[in-house]
Amino acid sequence: MNNILVATENKITTITINRPNKLNALNKETIAELSQAIDTAEDNENTRVIILTGSGEKAFVAGADIAEFADFSPEQGKELAAHGQDILFNKVENCSKPVIAAVNGFALGGGLELAMSAHFRIASDNARVGLPEVSLGVIPGYGGTQRLPQLVGKGRAMEMIMTAGMIDAATAHSYGLVNHVVTQDELISTCEKIAGKIMRNSPVAIGAAIDAVNAGYIDGVDGYQAEIDCFGASFGTDDFKEGTTAFLEKRKAEF
Repeated sequence: MNNILVATENKITTITINRPNKLNALNKETIAELSQAIDTAEDNENTRVIILTGSGEKAFVAGADIAEFADFSPEQGKELAAHGQDILFNKVENCSKPVIAAVNGFALGGGLELAMSAHFRIASDNARVGLPEVSLGVIPGYGGTQRLPQLVGKGRAMEMIMTAGMIDAATAHSYGLVNHVVTQDELISTCEKIAGKIMRNSPVAIGAAIDAVNAGYIDGVDGYQAEIDCFGASFGTDDFKEGTTAFLEKRKAEF
């Protein structure tokens, strides 16, 4: 791995984009490495929660590496977006293990799109987020036009995309784009604290809940039916047996 750092401790895998001299900008190699790291963490029995963050104090991810695609043709641009969405952004969104984005500093363009693909976001108080793509004559291509309206509403998303401007952490919080705003020093520890709360619960049920929630945002899929199916399937799991038995025995469940 040339562009990311991966560490697992206390069943939390922290994946850090490590290109501080480039403000952690996403290039093809970094996207491929992140994809591999997500796969590895999802398959690792010692991982229960994944934290995504950026190295240094300036940026989570300040955008895509523009130099890589400045001379692309329309066909190459389409392939760039399709490939990136397939191997990383959709993969993060559909990961069966919770993915928390720890947004430190700038999260712009592909960086905000990566944060939005996580299951939820915690921001440092110096965070600045936005989708500046239209200032370059292009539009967000890694899911930004779809996930941003889902999170903040159509009107606010349209304004953010069309102005190409940044909003600060407090505004992002008021929009519902981030769940919490903390100091930079508290950012990772806050994510770890929330991860600890998550890990008290059934990992099988959490994976099913992720599937059910995401189903509601897929065209042609009945989210309510997906919930019913996931709910029913839960009754056949060892975690359901352990959870209900522990409740009846008035003890803490051991998942």
